[in-house]
Amino acid sequence: MKRVITYGTFDLLHYGHINLLRRAKEQGDYLIVALSTDEFNWKEKQKKCYFDYEKRKQLLEAIRYVDLVIPEEGWGQKVKDVVEYHIDTFVMGDDWVGEFDFVEEQTDATVVYLPRTPEVSTTQIKNNLKL
Repeated sequence: MKRVITYGTFDLLHYGHINLLRRAKEQGDYLIVALSTDEFNWKEKQKKCYFDYEKRKQLLEAIRYVDLVIPEEGWGQKVKDVVEYHIDTFVMGDDWVGEFDFVEEQTDATVVYLPRTPEVSTTQIKNNLKL
């Protein structure tokens, strides 16, 4: 079985997220989503989420492409996750190109950067709602 992992906040879940998860799942047989915790989002990313971790987790678990949701508690856990979960492919959106190449260098996993859905983003949604 080919295992895939991706990371993200997945707040205000939208079709761009679904597209990414679908394309990530196409990379293998089993998709793990490492979901950023509220603490990690606030302390490290300076992001305030609309939905808390448990609600975002519940939404992701309801998506047919997602097989397992685990907490992302810090930037440094990626290599550990790849080893612990026997990951074959590490997937991120192409807005992160080059940022996670070290995963490929330090593990047996292949790093793949998938194109984002250009016409939608959580930031754009939040900005549009302020109008």
